[in-house]
Amino acid sequence: MPPVYDRRLLEVLQRIDNASRDAARPVPRLLAVSKRHSATAVADLALAWAGSGLLLPVSLGENYVQEAVAKRAELNGHDGLPDQEWHLIGHLQANKAREAATAFDWVQTVDRARLVDALARHRPAGGQPLNVLLQVNVDAEAGKHGCAPEAIPALAEAVSGKPTLRLRGLMAIPTPHEEIERRRPAFAQLHRLFTDLQARYPGVDTLSMGMSDDLEVAIAEGATMVRVGTALFGART
Repeated sequence: MPPVYDRRLLEVLQRIDNASRDAARPVPRLLAVSKRHSATAVADLALAWAGSGLLLPVSLGENYVQEAVAKRAELNGHDGLPDQEWHLIGHLQANKAREAATAFDWVQTVDRARLVDALARHRPAGGQPLNVLLQVNVDAEAGKHGCAPEAIPALAEAVSGKPTLRLRGLMAIPTPHEEIERRRPAFAQLHRLFTDLQARYPGVDTLSMGMSDDLEVAIAEGATMVRVGTALFGART
């Protein structure tokens, strides 16, 4: 296993711990964003993860259904890897819902009722429900995926009424202002939306926000999961 993955993981975990301590916040979960990185790189990170003391399974985020399916198949051929938990963090078209409903443990980008219905229909009954986060377009950016904040209650009700789905919380990608502090208001608004949702649905426990360059601000504003790619895997090619 290349030592670079041990070093990068340790550095990210130290950043997370420092940010949590400085903000007096609980330590959030780490989601390793593995999109466009090879199965070999993911396997190396998984081994570093298992040796770091982090809770298993290894949490991995992918943007594309087909890429994730192919990567999972390749990783199944690696001996000695810890269990993985797969999160879809990219936009999902309804015609891909059948495959996504069985290929992933979490879908973090549910933003419309049609997708709720499709995922619920294709997730096998009798097994573990599919964990769902509602993606919010918190800054109302034109052309950006995610529901409007005012649409959260209706979508949450739709998810909670499906026995094959489990509502876990919210996800967002705020406007990537060059000045990191300018992102703080969006993170704070997301946390308010999250606590409102928790008040109605006690099972809600996940606020997925913050990435490699702004995880400290996201944690300070209440993130319970941060999505880190570049700081773990390096730049994508």
